[in-house]
Amino acid sequence: MTDTSDKTKSAAGFRPDLFAQEAQKATGKKGLPPVHLWNPDFCGDIDMHIKRDGSWDYMGTPIARPAMVRLFSTILRHDEDGKYYLVTPVEKVGIRVDDAPFVAVELRVVNPGKDQILHFRTNVDDVVILDADHSLTVTHAPDGEPSPYILVRDRLQALIARPVYYQLAEMMEEKNGDYGVWSRGQFFPLGKAEV
Repeated sequence: MTDTSDKTKSAAGFRPDLFAQEAQKATGKKGLPPVHLWNPDFCGDIDMHIKRDGSWDYMGTPIARPAMVRLFSTILRHDEDGKYYLVTPVEKVGIRVDDAPFVAVELRVVNPGKDQILHFRTNVDDVVILDADHSLTVTHAPDGEPSPYILVRDRLQALIARPVYYQLAEMMEEKNGDYGVWSRGQFFPLGKAEV
């Protein structure tokens, strides 16, 4: 059997429950697992999908258990090849992601004003502070509709949900021809100021 058929066979026999058990063992109790250090063999792509709204499904069926989604989110990796993988020390499988794997669903502002700190909570309960290590970017669709993102970790971004984006828009200021927001003493541009 060739390597390709072996990879397809392994992916076809994927069992989310067993994969989750292996992931649970690997994650332990402290913090996030070191997925960036794991280099298992690629076992193929599986029919797991993260939709633009942050929901996950497997073989077309929604994954309804938040704890399972949270567990899978901790072993998610976005490699330099642009693809997304679930990784344990012994297995690596490819999954589909429509946009960003996470959605920023809540914004908390500490010490409003120029010295404020912006805390974002994702749909999988990661909390990220907007700072130099967790930057803000905005892309635009052909119709001009903005899609803002915050970097959560290791090339994994969260799409900022529309209500949260509106909160950001309410606190925007203009600086050097850009509209943006402050967090941790740094200015993060959201778009060009109208001339």
